[in-house]
Amino acid sequence: MVKIAPSLLSADFSCLRDSIDRVQGAEMLHLDIMDGHFVPNITFGPCVIRKIRSHTDQIFDTHLMIESPRRYIEDFVDAGSDYITVHVEAHEDVPDIERTLDLIRDTGAKTGISINPPTPWKPYRSILGQVDMVLVMTVNPGFGGQSFMHEVVPKIEEISEYIYTEELITEISVDGGVSPKTAAEVVKAGADILVAGSAIFKGDPKENMIQLRRSVDI
Repeated sequence: MVKIAPSLLSADFSCLRDSIDRVQGAEMLHLDIMDGHFVPNITFGPCVIRKIRSHTDQIFDTHLMIESPRRYIEDFVDAGSDYITVHVEAHEDVPDIERTLDLIRDTGAKTGISINPPTPWKPYRSILGQVDMVLVMTVNPGFGGQSFMHEVVPKIEEISEYIYTEELITEISVDGGVSPKTAAEVVKAGADILVAGSAIFKGDPKENMIQLRRSVDI
């Protein structure tokens, strides 16, 4: 079954608790962490995650769009993150990524890597079997509400085929412009997890999640 992960970045932060309540039917929550360096915007940190952790038992996928992610992994796990997803672009090379993944595993959290639209995925084939999830960005990271980049779909297909061929258990998550209009395309390409922000929180989140599930018959 395909999982839905509402991106809290698009929620109403003036009533965050209510926003979380309205997406309790989702399998996980996607938490975008931005530092103003790796991406232009700044969002929130471990203190917010710690506050909302006590309010829901949903899985927290914490997406670190930050420089030097190893410095903060323990803080985010201690705050309640279940997954820690880091960008390959925030690392010097594959061994550097592997050091980060080792640290994430040492904390007991699940591991994820994220790949930006222009970044080729093949240089990272060797670590796909080491991660629980690969997050394919279908927009450029740093801003919510962007349009889906259809040209990234072949990358999802290629990663999915590689995972199948190598008999890996790695899940594919897709983030950026996911909506009832685009969800079927990414699921057909091989997505296991749909990260959606504006498509869920703009309007009635409960009804929007229903429409998103219907669009892919899940």
